Amino acid sequence: MSEITIRVAVAADIPALHSLIESAYRGEASRTGWTTEADLLGGQRTDPDDLADILANPEQAMLTAWRDESLIGCVLIADRGGGTGYFGMLSVSPTLQGGGLGRRLVDAAHAALAERFGARRVRISVFPQRGSLIAWYERLGYRKTGETLPFDYGNPRLGLPLRDDLHFVVMEHALA
Repeated sequence: MSEITIRVAVAADIPALHSLIESAYRGEASRTGWTTEADLLGGQRTDPDDLADILANPEQAMLTAWRDESLIGCVLIADRGGGTGYFGMLSVSPTLQGGGLGRRLVDAAHAALAERFGARRVRISVFPQRGSLIAWYERLGYRKTGETLPFDYGNPRLGLPLRDDLHFVVMEHALA
């Protein structure tokens, strides 16, 4: 097996990023892995314009994981101010999930958030229906804050809801 390289995404990576993220979250291909949202949302998870906006924003970045010339994982990092970082869109190729790459990307996100933005804590938001994912984050040291965030039902760029009880629970992890 070839070594995995983690680096910051550039604009030329957008087509590969889009394909990877969609495969990890939506449609039948996503069901191969355990991070699918296909039972919660149809439609898209993101689009190339959204990814371009992320890459153009100095308060955000995408970290990418490559094996040879293949993009196999990514994670969005963002500065939320006040020493708080955020990560989302954690994506690993569905056929590679469960092999430790997600944890490696979370570790890379933590390091990048601390170094790049001075973050002392990280917040994430997760659908409460994703119990196995919440448990995974808890094993990584994340704790529920008691806060919730609404799901934007009026924004089809986020996906097409398949149920009417979508919202997010907020989880937080202190950085060393």
